[in-house]
Amino acid sequence: MRNSDDSPVARARRAAKPPLGRRVYKQARVAEGRGGFRVLLDEKPLLTPAKAPVILPARALAQSIAAEWRKQGQRVEPATMPLTRLANSIIDGVAHAREEVVEDIVADAGSDLLCYRAGEPEGLVARQTAAWEPILDWAAEQCGIRLARVTGVGHRAQPEEALNIFRQQIENESDFVLGALAGMTALSGSAILALAVLRGRLSAQEAWAAAHVDEDWQIAQWGEDEVAAKRRQMRWLDMQAAARLVELLRA
Repeated sequence: MRNSDDSPVARARRAAKPPLGRRVYKQARVAEGRGGFRVLLDEKPLLTPAKAPVILPARALAQSIAAEWRKQGQRVEPATMPLTRLANSIIDGVAHAREEVVEDIVADAGSDLLCYRAGEPEGLVARQTAAWEPILDWAAEQCGIRLARVTGVGHRAQPEEALNIFRQQIENESDFVLGALAGMTALSGSAILALAVLRGRLSAQEAWAAAHVDEDWQIAQWGEDEVAAKRRQMRWLDMQAAARLVELLRA
């Protein structure tokens, strides 16, 4: 998996982490207007960190984001508002960089986690095969994306035809779906897992488990690091938010 820390979505996500602030609004509600739905904080439209208006394509998504703002206490805690942070990163990071976002996801598919297999130990090999082969088979049979498997960590270029088909699968999706897909790809290390969630082949929980086969094997052997566990939990919340955003767009 490539390092995607400099992708448009990642850059927007970093900008979407404002310092904690005191809650200065009393109410959060949804209003329908030109172009979609807005979240109003005491009748003031919500803006992204880049000061763009937060215009959402589905009422259900707007209602869920408004609920995150209503649940805030005396201080606004961005970490507890994953849908808000994701929407901000999509509006600020995807709308003006669609082609770059698509190519980033396709490039990630070209070095997908599911294609790089351990040669040993036998138990890990078996776990990878059980978790990953059905998804790669699904990608091949249902989507036409036929990727090569590699033993070891040395990079192997994937067939250009497979990557072109993957591109065709995603390039016409909306900005919000692309942003969610990019987020799930970065969090899981697998564009194929992200696509499987998008297409309903996997739940977010199933994709998350598949993405952590190697890590869970290491934990079973050596135990879990507390700091790493907390970081994984925070990333899981973001994974859930990306999958939830897709569900809300379809509600």
